[in-house]
Parts: sequence; C-alpha cells; structure tokens
Amino acid sequence: MGERRLEGLVCGGAAGLAMGGYALAAGLRGRWPAGAEAVAVPYHAHLWDLLHGRAAGDLLVNWNSGYGSPFLADFFAYLMNPFSWLTALLPRDQGRLAVFLVTLATIGLGTALMTRLLGRLHPGPARLRALAAVGYGLCAWVLDVGGAAPMWLWGLVSLPLLGLAADWCLRERHWVAGVLCVALAWAGNLYTAALATLAAGLLFAVRLFAAPRPLRLRVRATGRAVTMATAGVALASPVLFVAVSAARRAQPESPVEPLGPSGLGGHLARLLPATHGGQQLPDVAIGVFGLLVVCGLPFNRRVRPRERALWCAALVLVAAGFLWTPTVLVWHGLAIPAGGPYRVAFVLSGLLVLAGWVSLAHRPDRLTVLGGAAVVAVIAAVAAGRTSVRPATWVLLAVGGAVLSAALWLLDRRHPDRRATALATWVIAGAVLGNAVWSGYAAFGAAPADDVSPAAVRAGHAELRAAADWPRGRSDPGPHAFTPNDPLLLNGQGGGYFSSYLPTVTALLLHDLGAGWTAGGRQTGSVTDPVGQALFGIHTHLDEGPPPYGFAPVHAAAPPLVTVLPPGARPETSSVWSRQESLLGSQVYDAPLPVPAGGPAPTLHGTSGWSVPGGAEGAEGTVFTAACTPGGTAFFHGLWYRGTVSGLGTSFRSDGEQPTTAVPIHRLGPVPADGVVRVTLRSDVVSQVPARPIGCLRAGALEAAVARLTATGATRVEAGGHTLTAVLPAGSTGTALLSVPATEGWTCAVDGGRATAPTPVLGMIGVPLGDGASRVACAFRPPGLTEGLTLASATAAVLALAALFARLSRRHSGPSRRERRRAARGA
Repeated sequence: MGERRLEGLVCGGAAGLAMGGYALAAGLRGRWPAGAEAVAVPYHAHLWDLLHGRAAGDLLVNWNSGYGSPFLADFFAYLMNPFSWLTALLPRDQGRLAVFLVTLATIGLGTALMTRLLGRLHPGPARLRALAAVGYGLCAWVLDVGGAAPMWLWGLVSLPLLGLAADWCLRERHWVAGVLCVALAWAGNLYTAALATLAAGLLFAVRLFAAPRPLRLRVRATGRAVTMATAGVALASPVLFVAVSAARRAQPESPVEPLGPSGLGGHLARLLPATHGGQQLPDVAIGVFGLLVVCGLPFNRRVRPRERALWCAALVLVAAGFLWTPTVLVWHGLAIPAGGPYRVAFVLSGLLVLAGWVSLAHRPDRLTVLGGAAVVAVIAAVAAGRTSVRPATWVLLAVGGAVLSAALWLLDRRHPDRRATALATWVIAGAVLGNAVWSGYAAFGAAPADDVSPAAVRAGHAELRAAADWPRGRSDPGPHAFTPNDPLLLNGQGGGYFSSYLPTVTALLLHDLGAGWTAGGRQTGSVTDPVGQALFGIHTHLDEGPPPYGFAPVHAAAPPLVTVLPPGARPETSSVWSRQESLLGSQVYDAPLPVPAGGPAPTLHGTSGWSVPGGAEGAEGTVFTAACTPGGTAFFHGLWYRGTVSGLGTSFRSDGEQPTTAVPIHRLGPVPADGVVRVTLRSDVVSQVPARPIGCLRAGALEAAVARLTATGATRVEAGGHTLTAVLPAGSTGTALLSVPATEGWTCAVDGGRATAPTPVLGMIGVPLGDGASRVACAFRPPGLTEGLTLASATAAVLALAALFARLSRRHSGPSRRERRRAARGA
C-alpha cells in the first residue's frame, strides 16, 4: 500500500472514530451541548435563506434583524466555517440536524489534521497516532462548549493546520501552501485563529530548539514562519479589516464578573474525564489515555532531555496562563468573554496531545507508565471533592487507568510480537472510544435542554411567510420569542438580534424607542407598542398566544418604510414618548409627570428619573398616579425597573437591571373615564424608573398619524440586497426618514445626485430633501471592506509571483538546495 494512501486511511480512521464517538454520545443522550438553538441554528437558517434566494438581504446587509443591520462581520464570525455550507443540502426546518452535521464534519477534519501533525512531529505507530488524535478531537472543550458553536469549533481545525504550516517552515518547504493554510485559519474564525497562531508559534519554538540545528537554519526557518504568518493574515485581511471596524462600532460588551479564585484543585480537576459543572474553568481533558501518556513524559528516558524539558516548560507556561487573570485576559484578546470564559481551552488540549505523542512515539517503558500513573493519581487526589468531579470520573480513572497502563506495558515488553501489539492497540482503542462516549454522554446530560419546539418554529415561519410584505412593510416575529435571533430563525423583519458586532447605533435606537435589551445591548428585542411598530412599518407581528404554539399573529396598519418629516421639525428627547412622537411627526401621547400617591415615597432626580424604594415580599408598594385623556390606552416604561408593576387591571413582572437588562414598553390598559391612571410598584430592591414612565396613547391619534405619513410618504419602496430606494410624491420637502438604523457605511442620493452620508434623526437614517425631491436611493458598504480587499489583492499578487518563482527555481535548483532541505529534515 502506498505511503499516501496509508496516511489517508489513518487520518480518515481517526476522523471516523471521533465523529462516531460524538454522534454515539449525542444519540444516547438525545441532545448535544446547549446553546446551538440560540445562535447557531438561527444563523444557519439565515444562511439557508441566502443560498436559496429567500432572504431579503445579502452578505452586506441583514434586513431581517435589528430592523436592518450590517451583516458581513457577522457572516465572518458565525458562518465562515466552510462546512456551514452543508446547510444548503437539507430542508430549512432541519436546522438542528444541519448544525449537528457541521459539528461532526469539523470534528472529523480537526482530528484528521491532528493525526497528520502528530506524524510530522515524530514517527510512531500509525494506529496509536490516530487514537491520540481522537483525544484531541473529542476533548472536553468540544463536548462542553465547541460542539454547539461551529464558528468556535473551527479552532479545532486551525491549530493542527497551523502546526503543519510550522512544520513546513522547519523543513523549508511549501511556503505558499503554508500561507494559504494561515489564511484559511484566520478567515474561518478570527478569534480562535489568533489563539491557535500563538499555540502554533509555541510549538514551532519547541521544535526549533528541541533538536540541534545550525544557527543559520534556525534563522531561516524563523524567517519563513514570520513571513508565512504575515502573508497569511494579510490574505485574510477583508475578514480582519471588516471585523475590526465592526468591533469598534459595536455595542460594548456587558460587564462580567472578574475571574475569582478557583484554586489549583479546581483547575486540575478539569484534566480528568467526565468533569463538568460548577465554577467556569477551562475544559481541557483529553481522556485517560492522553492524560496518562502526557503525565509520563517527564519520566520517559527515551525522549531526549532537552526535548522533554522544553515540552514540560511549554505546558506549564500555557497552563499557568489560565491561572492568573492578566494572562487569561491576554489569551482572550484583553477582554474576558461574557457568558463563556476560557473559550481557548482547546489550545491547551492540543498541546497536551502533542506532548503526549512525543512520549508515546518513544514507546513508554515501565518507569514511564508508573510515573504517569502516579502523577494522574496525585491530580485525582488534589481534585477530589470538587463539584465537577462525578462518579463517572472515578470509574473511568480506575478502570481505564488500569487497562491502559497494562496495555502500554504490554506494548513495551512485547514490542516485537505483532499479536501482542495488535491486542494492546485494540484494548487502547476500546478504552479511548469508551472514555469519549461516556464523557460526552455525561457532558450532554449536564447541559440544560433546549426547549424550542420544532413544530412551533415551523408554524411561526409559515405565519410570517404568509404575511410577508417586504419591502412595503415588515413582518416582525417579536415580541414572542423562541430564541434571541427569531428574525433569522423565522425569516421575518424584526428588531431582535444577538450579535457580537451589533452596532451601538442600532442598540441605542431601539433602546431609546422603548424596546428591551439584554447582555448590555448585545441582544436587542423588537418594539412592542403600537407607535413603535408603526415607526418601523410593522404590518404583522407574533404576539403571545394560546397553545399549542404559544403565539398568535396580530395585524395593524403601518406607514411605508420611508416617510417624510416636514421642514423645521426638531427632535424632542426628554422621554421615550417624545422621541417616538418626533419620529412620527405627530403628538399622540399624554405623558404627564406622575404624582406619588401612597406607599414608600420615591425620590425624583430631575430628568434622570425616580428612585423607588425596595421592600420585602408582600409589602405595600409605591403608588404613582397620572392624569390622561379618557378613552386612550396607558403604557408603562420601566426601563431598568426590577419588581412587580400593577395598574388598570394588569400586573406583570419587570426584570430590569442596569445596564445589562432593559425592559420594553408594556401595555397597562384603557384609561378610565376619570382619566386617572394608577400604577403600583413593588420593588425587589431600590430601583430606577424614568421621570415619565407612564404614557397614554390618545384614542384615534395614531391612526390619524399613520394616515398622514402614508399620504406624504413613499409611494413605492424597493429593497435590494444592500440598497433601499423610495419614490416620493413629487416636490417633497423636509427630511426623508428611513426606518433603518443609521449605521456607518450608508450613503444616500436624492434624485440621482451625489451620494453622501445621511443625516441621522434620533438614530434613524435621515436624508434632507432640499427644495423638493421625488426619489431617494441609499446603499450600504461595510467600513473596512475596501481596505481589506486592496491589501488582500496585493498579497495575492505577491503570492502568485512567489509561487511562480518557486516553480522556476525548482526546475533549475542545484544540489545545494536539496542538501539544505535534507539537512533541515535530518536535524
């Protein structure tokens, strides 16, 4: 059998074992890591719509979410895993299966590449190399975190891919191919690629100094590595430039608690199999087999002392970086991710597998096996008592440790005996696969189950498709919520959006108009009140409803997406009600300053709002009264309020928490005949409410305003992938108002004139019409895209020249070049 074919079988076998183990664990448990429903499934549903031509936008603009948001940075962040394109091959309502297949394929490729990298690191038994790589492909990070996030999971591929590129630098080969590998890693996911690059650089340094090499070879290899990495990142510069530009304009990440003291035992416990839950710590376990061989490395006398010392130092250096907050910040790009620290744990898992293979490839002797078992026993003793250590951990350690130690001893003592070697290998294979399946089963069981009903999602999608009227109007999935990204999941046009790159302009616009947000504004909600829905041209929305699906469609008249504000209109920003009226161009609310009328006295802090005292459960609440026009509808905007709100026969829970969670406007009920709106607030703690939390929509006022906006607004609206064009009544003056957030990158032209940046009106796109106009055309281009494409094009040209030069030089290369490569390989 040819060498390449054999290598393909070994790598394919490792990939198959890893994929099969993951699928078996998920099948036995009936689910895989929680979180896929919230982010991965909606984004992949949107990708399906894009690929099948059913999405309203394109790669530049997402018309579905945030009432029109830039999308290219989100596409790069969430959908650049190449396997995500498998989504197009399945029906749209099979989003869970699509994400699961993407996960499986990524695990398989990462495991196969690690198998190949182990072979380049040191020759050794091919089957054992495959089994060691399975420990990487099914490390605890994959089972607990990465499996539900295909974008992060690309890091599982990036690390061995960059390790192979580093190997080519050491062997002075394939510089152009290495550049492409670096570009592929960075384009697939910037976050994980940056950290995988650090780990690959450490691997390169260990290998560079582990074996004796002439100084000139070390300098030349280092130069190749630096230029390869630089050119690869430059080739991926469209992704880098767009992402960095979007990050600068994104809503800041919500504050997170600093990493508290966890103790050495807590971190060591995460090296053991089937540990999960408790305090958030790096998930780095690679299985009992991997742990046993890496712990035996310091005792393996068949590994050169310098190599042993370098590997042990590298592992200690990286592991220590997860113990100290400043170095943890470095590993996470100087910002601890909200809700999921230690997203880079796969880096340490990969280095543990690589170091373990160095020992395994040198055939561990009895001292090595006993020393490794002793170190594992010490780790288990220190970690004992931690909440993350479960009974399954002790079973896997005791049974697996004994069986694997015996198999490793047999491999050493009966090394020439092919039958004994085959028996030991099969035993190790069974132990590795059993460990992975059991660990996965335990991890999947510890994760909370996603409670999204596929039948309800299909029904919601069907309702919105039946009501679709884009771009004449929007069909909003909110305020009913299946996931944080319902507009993507159901292919509607709503305000709900969860994204790391959600523009601050979008978050603040929706916040100022009374929509809720969570995660400090990284996750927005749809507007929930009639005026807000009219401002965004929402004709249909899904509201809370009866079983079996929990929602009901609601229809209402709304003006076109492009309306006209009269000349001289000045925005008023004193309250959420006045901001809505400014964009509507009509006064429709009574929004009096409320009067305290009983209970614990609140304190008014000017325009910043009221402080409402907290009280014990069942205590008397603070009462506010407001005078409104009888027959209208009263609404309450608590914003950051935390407690219970009661009034006009309505009672609801408000779970605000400044600055992370803002609550939307809530309907109270009809204003009574005496015009007095009485609201009682029972606060959990001292809470804040706006200065004018009560707004009363006068009867018939909104209908009149909508009729006026419809008569003076656009007669026709056309939307392209990243363009919006409106035909206005001839001679329109004032300001054309597009119900789209005024994010940077938009340019607009009036009557075919020069395109310029719009003039925002309270966060919406405003286009001055001058003396009179009949047509407005706006287009979007992501900031950073032009610069990124320019640099990538220049790099591609240089790369093509380098490839041509390399090809020509190979034709005329003399013995000196071959000798140089031979020296590099043999060193």
